[in-house]
Amino acid sequence: MKKIKTETAVGMILCHDLTKIVPGEFKGVGFKKGHVVKEDDIPALLSMGKDHLYVWEDQPGLIHEDEAGQRLAEAINKGDFQAVGPKEGKIDLISLKDGLLRIDVQMITEWNMLGEIAISTLPDYSSIRSGDKVASMRVIPLAVKEEKVAAVERMAATSDWIMKVVSFQIKKAGMIVTGNEVYYGRIKDKFSPKVKQILAEMDVELTRKVYVPDRPSEITNEIINQAEGGQELVLVSGGMSVDPDDATPGAIKATGANIITYGTPVFPGAMFMLAYLGDATILGLPGCVMYSPATAFDKFLPRILAKEVITKKQIATLGVGGLCRDCDQCHFPNCSFGVG
Repeated sequence: MKKIKTETAVGMILCHDLTKIVPGEFKGVGFKKGHVVKEDDIPALLSMGKDHLYVWEDQPGLIHEDEAGQRLAEAINKGDFQAVGPKEGKIDLISLKDGLLRIDVQMITEWNMLGEIAISTLPDYSSIRSGDKVASMRVIPLAVKEEKVAAVERMAATSDWIMKVVSFQIKKAGMIVTGNEVYYGRIKDKFSPKVKQILAEMDVELTRKVYVPDRPSEITNEIINQAEGGQELVLVSGGMSVDPDDATPGAIKATGANIITYGTPVFPGAMFMLAYLGDATILGLPGCVMYSPATAFDKFLPRILAKEVITKKQIATLGVGGLCRDCDQCHFPNCSFGVG
């Protein structure tokens, strides 16, 4: 950075914002940091009392914030995003498709630990739509050592992805509504309409729905029929608690499915069940899905639709952050419960 007379600043880059004040009318940024001074800017700058300016001076080994931001974006973006900017040194990444946002959290953390580099993203495993802003990045000073950005580029080159969008692959689902009270018409089915709504919001069609009484063998047989019939997602509603008539967990186990978990440290949704049977994902849905705005089902669904294999350890880590605040007005997934 160097100090020069304003009249000689044409073509130079301003090092900081310049405040403009018109008494009673305006106070704010008259010229932004990074602005390239033009001939017709000179009278305005002089009228602001700027007889001298601090401007960017090329120095070996340093690069301007705009170039640094662009290079950071290029290091991260391997095809799923559009870079927008720079604006005041900041670059945004916009998703080009719907899906599950995956982030190499360790890599982004290492880059932010380098100092003078700031990269901010949506949470890992966020469900996003095309056009969503998923990340912003910049360097903190007006100029940064080129080697620091080059270090990021070298690390990025060692990985197939730093951030990516995994498309939702499952587009159809089957549902088994259990319970004698529904099967025999004692009460109206309120479970499947809610599940159908949740699926529709994720562009998933409920293509098969079967009502089954609280007879474990019938529930087991219907799960197997749907899985062997090519249904990639089978939802079994109700009967998930410890009541003597609740047969769903045992019926799912009887299929021979690989049980990942029966129970999660997520509230609401503690009695949620996840299992894999061949190519099908089997979910046991607790009763809270009917009436709670967001549950464990909503947290896991985007991962399942993207065919991300969920492990027991991943489920266990959700104990931290897995508690819904029960807000008067639900903002899921834009809340702490929606993270991860």
